[in-house]
Parts: sequence; structure tokens; C-alpha cells
Amino acid sequence: MREPRAPAAPHASAPTDEALMLAYARGDVQAFAQLYERHEGGVFRFIRRCIAHQAGDGVAEELHQDTWFAVARQAAHYQPTARFTTWLYTIARSRVIDHVRRQQGAGGAMRSLDEDAEGGSPVQDLPAAEVHEPLRQLETREQARAFLHAVEQLPPEQREAFLLQAEAGLSLEEIAAATGVGAETVKSRLRYARAKLRQALAAWSS
Repeated sequence: MREPRAPAAPHASAPTDEALMLAYARGDVQAFAQLYERHEGGVFRFIRRCIAHQAGDGVAEELHQDTWFAVARQAAHYQPTARFTTWLYTIARSRVIDHVRRQQGAGGAMRSLDEDAEGGSPVQDLPAAEVHEPLRQLETREQARAFLHAVEQLPPEQREAFLLQAEAGLSLEEIAAATGVGAETVKSRLRYARAKLRQALAAWSS
């Protein structure tokens, strides 16, 4: 299975994602190719890591293709009311949820898993560190594998929020819009995710 390329950073003079999507809606096929080249890697990793504990890369590849087919189908209705990446990852997330529901029943694995946050755990008082802070501790391939395993073990909604920020670069508000929850809920999920990932790395290195 091919490893997707990392998203290419657009040149300062390159068209924005939103401009490319509007151009594709007008019939510019090359604009779609540029969008795909920029974002295929991040979208694939987001999908694969969301479902890693449930299915292999073949399913991730299928959902990845379905996501881009949906982008193409919905191009005529696209409106740049938000960043293109917010719209794109909302579509990818929808494909993941549909897959989970088919496998485990409606609402199965994507239901709210924040019950453990309602008790006022001390982790809520952690500073809002940058999402990539745990990644800075990775020095070896073994550590990277341990980190990815820890990501897979996060509760689905915490893992989803972490990946939307780490892979898609979405802000709290954009994650909230993509997932249909409040920004404070997103912040709580990210704090829990970062705390658990830090703990996993500390346990691995101890």
C-alpha cells in the first residue's frame, strides 16, 4: 500500500485552496489535481488513524477515495464560507462515521465519550499546550510507533479532535464546526488527548 505524500505547502503566489475549488467547479480539472496533491496525504492519514483499530489500509483507501469522489460531486454547490480544509475534513469525517455505523450499528463508536470529563478531572486544568507538543518528544522510530499506537488507543472523539488539528491544521473553532460541538468541548477533548499521549510517551521511555 502506498504511503501518501505529505501535503505540499502552497507557494506564496499559488492560488488558495478555496480559489482552486471554485475553479474546479467552473470546470478546471487541473485545479482539482492540485487540491488532491496538497491534501491527499493528510486526509488519508486522518482516515487511517481514525479507523486503525477497526480495519486495515484497504478500508482506509476506500474511504479516502469516497471522500474525494464526494468532493468532486459536491463541487457545484461549494461555497467558500469556511476554509476548504474544514469542508474537506468534514466530508472525510462523515465517511468515517458512516463506516463505523455500518460496522457497529448507528451511533456505535462515535457517540459521546466525554463522560470521564464530566467529573472535573485535574487534567482539565492543564495548560492549552500546542497540539504538536507530544510529537516533539519523538526521537526514534520505536517512539514514533509507540506514539501512533497511543493515538489509536484514544477514545474516538479525542482521537478525532487531535487528528483534525494535527493532520488538517484546523483551529478549535473549525474543529467545532466540523464535528458539531462547542469550542470548549473541543478544547477539553484536545487536552485529554494530549495528556494521554504525554503519559503514553513517558511510560514508554521510563
